[in-house]
Amino acid sequence: MAGTLFRSVLNNTLSVYKSNAVNLRSFHTGTVYYAARKGTRAKARAKKVKVEVTKVGFIPHNQRGRDKQQKVTVNKHLDDTFKRIAVDDVYPMKYFRWVVYTAEDAVRAHQETHDTTMYNQPDALVYAQVEMNMLAVKKNKYMDSFNRLSLLPNPFPRDEERTILAFCKGPDLIKEVTLAGATTAGGPELVKKIQEGTIKLSDYDFVIAHPNILTELVPIRGLMKRRFPNLKTGTLDPNLLELVKKFASGVQYRVLKDERQEDFGSAEVPIGRLNMDATKVAENVGALLKDLQLARPKRDGLFITRCYIASPPSPERLKIDPFVYVDRTLSKEVQEDSDDEAEPIAAKA
Repeated sequence: MAGTLFRSVLNNTLSVYKSNAVNLRSFHTGTVYYAARKGTRAKARAKKVKVEVTKVGFIPHNQRGRDKQQKVTVNKHLDDTFKRIAVDDVYPMKYFRWVVYTAEDAVRAHQETHDTTMYNQPDALVYAQVEMNMLAVKKNKYMDSFNRLSLLPNPFPRDEERTILAFCKGPDLIKEVTLAGATTAGGPELVKKIQEGTIKLSDYDFVIAHPNILTELVPIRGLMKRRFPNLKTGTLDPNLLELVKKFASGVQYRVLKDERQEDFGSAEVPIGRLNMDATKVAENVGALLKDLQLARPKRDGLFITRCYIASPPSPERLKIDPFVYVDRTLSKEVQEDSDDEAEPIAAKA
């Protein structure tokens, strides 16, 4: 009797253990089996995808990997003072220094090449190509690209039309400003027309004003935004006549900082025409370089580094000495006077 009872209890215990073991096994291994099936299916699908192999032609050993090589940037401030000076008129420029001309001689040389017997453009524009060092006052800081407007002493015809909106008071001043070259001139009545939409600010290249009307321009300040006249941009001046002449006849140019070499900047500015007297073109070069020198930061070293005289379509660039017109460096007194980098250097409208 006792043996039978012991066997029944033992059988019941083993049956309960087996059922629990089966349940535990299915609970712990179900996700593993699913992951395995999923991975097998993914591999099967990947095998069905066709891999396209692009055939590459034969590449010589000395040209392999050229696309991966880093481009070598050339320092654009390199000077040729280490080269020899040529002793005759025929020489390879690769091994000798560039000839330095005076501004007058450079213009006369271009006048000869643009004669009717050669390029046949005796009234072609003359450009000054100026290179600069864009280092700022602080170490490892550089100047950004900026705009300037320079009034040259000897005007010349350009294929350019400018529209100027001048704010001032008084019928006499309005008349004088209009005769000086302003497209539209007026006082509070212009403010009302702008508010009504009769006059659009977008139709004008430049907006200038006399200080005595500045308070009456406050209602349209939101419409003008950055074009609101102020001293920093050079659009606010009590001598409004000279300001109109500057914006009407002045040469606007932009100094561009090189994208790859941050300490290098350049500007190409029209300074006259070949049918002008060479001396007058040279005077314009001097005025331009002096105006550009005003934008230099208060630091030691060169700002203007080189200057060329060019006249398309001729590819020839004739080098001149810019330091005939401007100083090479700033004096210590000027450097110690101010190191403010926020000085106005751009004349924007």
